[in-house]
Amino acid sequence: MLEKQVVALAHEVSRTGQDLGLPYNAVSADIGSPEPMVDADGRPFAETLFRWIDPELQYWKDRAFALRSAMVHATRTCAEPFYFGKGELGSWRANEALQASHDPKQYKEGHIASAIVAPVYLPGGTIGAVVWASDEEIDVRPLFDAHAEHLHALALKFIATYYDARAIGPKSPAVYLTRREIQCLKWAAAGKTDSEIATIIDISVPTVRFHITNSAKKLGVAGKARAIQRATVLGYIGNE
Repeated sequence: MLEKQVVALAHEVSRTGQDLGLPYNAVSADIGSPEPMVDADGRPFAETLFRWIDPELQYWKDRAFALRSAMVHATRTCAEPFYFGKGELGSWRANEALQASHDPKQYKEGHIASAIVAPVYLPGGTIGAVVWASDEEIDVRPLFDAHAEHLHALALKFIATYYDARAIGPKSPAVYLTRREIQCLKWAAAGKTDSEIATIIDISVPTVRFHITNSAKKLGVAGKARAIQRATVLGYIGNE
């Protein structure tokens, strides 16, 4: 059933782009992974249903593409839909981080004249994305204003359903860190040593290490650095 939903949503993504005059699609369930989104038979959607402006640019086969692409970098800095048109990058609001990621030269070299991008932020810190694009310059801002909300919801539904169908993503129950565990991770994230943390919150050094080790186990990672990163993604650090 879920596989059928994934395929139906993939077709909806394609049809929606055609209707908007943005007929080219690029999709990723995880911009940090080189693995492409595939159908039930293991064939990349990019080779079956979706097509891209430059047929020679097989981004789903290029493991370093996400590190070079300005568009992919923009999805790391902007969790909301954004558009590219008439040489400009924009969203619903002023976004300095988004503007800082802009590289008009890359869009021109990729023959991307117009595009709407919907980043998808999933639990566990995964970022996916769906791109609707054209090699023709169209007035994309009115399209964005009218349809960005729907495109964002469609992208989220498509990628989240894909995750469910593949049984990937977080599977454990919600993680609950104690106040002490959060305190220790927060001060560790600020660069404090175990000894300094012990002095700050008035506990012993072994107890600090116990809390950090225990929090790492709860978070399903190994080591202090990974525990800090995971706790930050889940919103624990800074929310005490």
